[in-house]
Amino acid sequence: MGRNLRALALSQLLRQRLTMVVAKHNYADLERLAQLVEAGELTPTIEQTYPLPQAPEAMRHLEAGRARGKLVITLTDGN
Repeated sequence: MGRNLRALALSQLLRQRLTMVVAKHNYADLERLAQLVEAGELTPTIEQTYPLPQAPEAMRHLEAGRARGKLVITLTDGN
């Protein structure tokens, strides 16, 4: 929410118009997706897993538009 509020404040100072976008949830669709996942009929495609220190590399990959599946950031304590 803070990011959206900053965008609104900045839009007064910039030539570009920045607006807030709020996603509308369709709970019937979300329930159906949950059912498909639980039934094993729908699984996400995981393209690559990155350890937390490589998160910037994952973001560059995503921003470059090269991601063809989900990118996963793993959190481990090294044990």
